[in-house]
Amino acid sequence: MRVAVVAGPDAGHAFPAIALCLKLLAAGEDPVLFTGDRWLEQARAAGISARKLKGLAPRPEDDDLDAGQRIHSRAAHISTEILPDLSAMLPDLVVSDILTAGGGMAAERLDVPWVELSPHPLYAPSKGLPPIGSGLAPGEGLRGQARDALMRAATGRSIKQGQRQRSAARVSIGLPAVDPGPVARLIATMPALEVPRPDWPEDAHVVGPLLWEPTAEVLDPPPGDDPLVMIAPSTAFTGAEGMLETALAGLDGAGVRVVASMLDAPPADLPSWARAGLGRQDVMLGQAAAVVCGAGHGMLAKALMAGVPVAAVPGGGDQWELANRAARQGSAVVVRPLTAQTLREAVLRVLDEPGFAESARRASDGLAEVADPVAVCVAAAQGR
Repeated sequence: MRVAVVAGPDAGHAFPAIALCLKLLAAGEDPVLFTGDRWLEQARAAGISARKLKGLAPRPEDDDLDAGQRIHSRAAHISTEILPDLSAMLPDLVVSDILTAGGGMAAERLDVPWVELSPHPLYAPSKGLPPIGSGLAPGEGLRGQARDALMRAATGRSIKQGQRQRSAARVSIGLPAVDPGPVARLIATMPALEVPRPDWPEDAHVVGPLLWEPTAEVLDPPPGDDPLVMIAPSTAFTGAEGMLETALAGLDGAGVRVVASMLDAPPADLPSWARAGLGRQDVMLGQAAAVVCGAGHGMLAKALMAGVPVAAVPGGGDQWELANRAARQGSAVVVRPLTAQTLREAVLRVLDEPGFAESARRASDGLAEVADPVAVCVAAAQGR
């Protein structure tokens, strides 16, 4: 089965796409990855056939202040740019990242089945939940249900506007205004980070996190026997700023060691009890007693899979939602506002109270319930 996997260059979306390609390869399938320049060489080094995703460059008509216009209009443009490459490779299936919807549009234009990859929990609206992004648990009783209904009505206007923008983008490239959607959805998260809903889509399959390490290097922690705290500043542009600097200030004298995982160059003036740089996060987590991160899905899932509790410093986007879900599950403390003192208190709390690590281990146990993403893709390609 020839599969085109399409994802943008942001680490939180490119890495799950690469992980899916590796699973497809291991199962004897033939994936081709389309993504941004930054990860092409690493993907090829891992044995994946990888090509540049065309159409990613900003255009003068893109409105960065209107996320809906940017996503849908850019998707239509990307679908046109990628169409010749997809047509030439004759895929049996296209897997398109949820934020890189152009892959799905291109598949539809070629009459090829496609699957949507969501590298986080299902964020589609539900009649039984408050709006995603609020961080709220479902309301209880009549008052709580009324609160959720009012909030859904308020966000419903934005959802309808996005649907209109998507329809206009589709019509501009010759597709019908009504979007039929993918034949299946890969929800690449942990069951512990999902929220029960009365209207779970039949085509949505929780397949577990799709994780990939962009390096083989191992970053050695500082010497000593004090508990090791791993710090992973957010790679998202909406992430909290100054996390590492604030953490170092707050944990000074706290009786811990620090290892910071960074894609970018680390600061040069680290204290003796800290190390920072690019290294395998799975190795760091095998040594860590706690994690400080922005609660982006990739890092949060890695921590919980390793049974390591989290001090979550959420920024914008979906991080607030995920941080609060992990806190309700019992494996995280949400740090808000971010100060040296609040972060210190959160780290010491997850280190001192064993219930946080126990909840993280329970979250990891739930992975036994997930579906096989390759099996979902094969069924989608075969029309089952």
